[in-house]
Amino acid sequence: MAIEGSASETRERRIRLGMVGGGSGAFIGAVHRIAARLDDHYELVAGALSSSPEKAEQSARELGLDPSRSYGSFKEMAIREAKLKNGIEAVAIVTPNHVHYEAAKEFLKRGIHVICDKPLTSTLPDARKLKKLAEESDALFVLTHNYTGYPMVRQAREMVANGELGTIRLVQMEYPQDWLTEDIESSGQKQAAWRTDPSKSGAGGSTGDIGTHAYNLGCFVSGLELEELSADLDSFVPGRKLDDNAHVMMRFKEKDGARAKGMLWCSQVAPGHENGLKVRVYGTKGGLEWVQADPNYLWYTPFGEPKRLITRNGAGSGAAAARVSRVPSGHPEGYLEGFANIYSEAARAIYAKRNGAKADPAIVYPTVDDGLKGMLFVDACVQSSKKNGAWVKV
Repeated sequence: MAIEGSASETRERRIRLGMVGGGSGAFIGAVHRIAARLDDHYELVAGALSSSPEKAEQSARELGLDPSRSYGSFKEMAIREAKLKNGIEAVAIVTPNHVHYEAAKEFLKRGIHVICDKPLTSTLPDARKLKKLAEESDALFVLTHNYTGYPMVRQAREMVANGELGTIRLVQMEYPQDWLTEDIESSGQKQAAWRTDPSKSGAGGSTGDIGTHAYNLGCFVSGLELEELSADLDSFVPGRKLDDNAHVMMRFKEKDGARAKGMLWCSQVAPGHENGLKVRVYGTKGGLEWVQADPNYLWYTPFGEPKRLITRNGAGSGAAAARVSRVPSGHPEGYLEGFANIYSEAARAIYAKRNGAKADPAIVYPTVDDGLKGMLFVDACVQSSKKNGAWVKV
């Protein structure tokens, strides 16, 4: 996770934002636009909103974009916007995975900041190339692992870092869904069709789509780095080309004289689970549990003492949670606000770049490094499962 600088949050001028993908009917595009608007740091001024020029034009009209700044391709947009006096400063990439690398490349090499949906790319070689490009560019690269933006996730991370759990021993991550229980991709359902297509999604199905979220969250909260894993991947739906369920055992790198262990379960064929992301972390002094479906609460159990409920902005909640909260305790904040926190952290970093300000260590957002780690995780899972669950170094 990057820690970047920030200017004081002046509202003199919003960040001019472009978008690649996210046209009419695209769920994640709308989410990114809401997240960008929520704290009023961005103004959407340009877009290459679809690979279909007709749909791109229609989508731009619906969003009220200037027709001259609606583009038929991301390359055309990158070239022209980089030359405009008031061209975009940042771009949101919200396409299927296989487009991420080529799109990000065009903007990074022109000094335009990139805010990219996860996973980083569809292939590990592309992820490595993108990391190199991001490191060589003066532009920022932000990956929207949005669950790291939740206040109580920041609270959990702060408590672990402060030693309140002692030495970490166990990290349990799970992310079950049920929406792919049947073969809906064959019916033409758009989201299912590309997410189960290796040419668009990459080598991982559930592992790449939601497993990377759970993995990123476990590492973010615990502060641990993965060393090796053993994975058992399944495609339970007949004819499905990518995994729809995975069980993964993990061994983390040594930290504080101990080697923690982990387990991750992700599934898209678990009836009764809509979006069941959960993380639990256990150390020598206590344990934590956070559930995405009830995100304003964090359960903390000091060893030998009763379980305690910490509420967002309530008693026991600290500065890390407060700085990404908008409303008092008792008023729920959730998915859209957590997503918006990533955009606002990115905005603060962009303001710093714009103004040459000093670093503010409180600003945290997922980077290209986190994206590469996610791709290494997916690759290792696939390789391990092919070898009947053999342990694979990451």
